[in-house]
Amino acid sequence: MYEFDSRVRYSEVDHHGTMTVPALINYFQDCSTFQSEDLGIGTTVLKEEKRAWLLSYWQVILNRKPELGEKITIGTFATEFKGLFGNRNFYMKDADGKYLACANSVWAFIDTETGRPTRPQPKDVQLYGVEEPLDIPYEGRKIRLPEETDDLEAFPVRKYHIDTNEHVNNCQYVQMALEFLPDDLQIAQLRVEYKKAAVLGDMIYPKLSKKQTESLWNSVTNRQNHMQFWNLKKKYKRRDRIEKLPDIPTEISVNIREFLLRTSNVRR
Repeated sequence: MYEFDSRVRYSEVDHHGTMTVPALINYFQDCSTFQSEDLGIGTTVLKEEKRAWLLSYWQVILNRKPELGEKITIGTFATEFKGLFGNRNFYMKDADGKYLACANSVWAFIDTETGRPTRPQPKDVQLYGVEEPLDIPYEGRKIRLPEETDDLEAFPVRKYHIDTNEHVNNCQYVQMALEFLPDDLQIAQLRVEYKKAAVLGDMIYPKLSKKQTESLWNSVTNRQNHMQFWNLKKKYKRRDRIEKLPDIPTEISVNIREFLLRTSNVRR
């Protein structure tokens, strides 16, 4: 297990003074990056070996968004390495040790010359170790696409979207998707299935579908990617550890070129 402490910065909050979803995801990404760097198997080493860990899937559960200035602890650990993939859990706790958010993720080990997954060697994974996964309601990686969609205005990939792997950063897709969400949505769960890496110069083609009977919004990108957005008026049953999610009949999902994002919305 790897942890670091921080404090919610002004640049990480929204107009309500609470942490944004992209800021939360960036903390999780940073935590796994810090662990790899401290173990001596970080981005520089992998780049020399023409290898990279690329995110394939997110499931992020939010119990409470921390407020400006609040002290937080971010942690991560690997839960399994199997074949071409590695699974990793994340969490964020408040000063009292209560879970603010947690996540499950699946990462693919990639040969950056061919762009294809490759089996990691023992030296690539042994230093991480493996721990028991968090007690959360795990969901499948595949996200179902809506059948009917409307085209929205396309936009290009910008320089600030690109990370050290020379493609759009994982969190940037979430930020793109959030632009299509109603302002009053309170996101309780977010799922992203990454399909294909977008690079500088690519165009993003978002699409949108609505089902008023279910208060559902779907935004989808061309051909293979999409998002759905739903409202759900149902509360969680609180637990001492991690707040469990209910079965959610309504959801929000957004698909932008290489990924599928689904966010489940609960009003408290």
